[in-house]
Amino acid sequence: MNKAQFVELVQKNGNYKTKVEADNAIKAFTEAVTEALVAKEDVSLVGFGSFGAALQKGKSGKVPGTDKTYTTQDKVVPKFKAGKGLKDRVSEGK
Repeated sequence: MNKAQFVELVQKNGNYKTKVEADNAIKAFTEAVTEALVAKEDVSLVGFGSFGAALQKGKSGKVPGTDKTYTTQDKVVPKFKAGKGLKDRVSEGK
């Protein structure tokens, strides 16, 4: 599903009059979650899931087929953990 299709789905499910209103709602949600994660705060939506930021440790390895090696740095990455309600709905296919 691309963004335009998702906007139409949000418009239908949210009873928005226009696609612009639905798009603004999506933008507001994503900006709010992003702002919270940047501030190192978790966002928990009961029944849907939790958004959080976690430290991903750096690693080192070898490039296949060569003698070159690489090392990555530690970094903070966004994480999403699905809630029970979302898991149940997806598994039922409804």
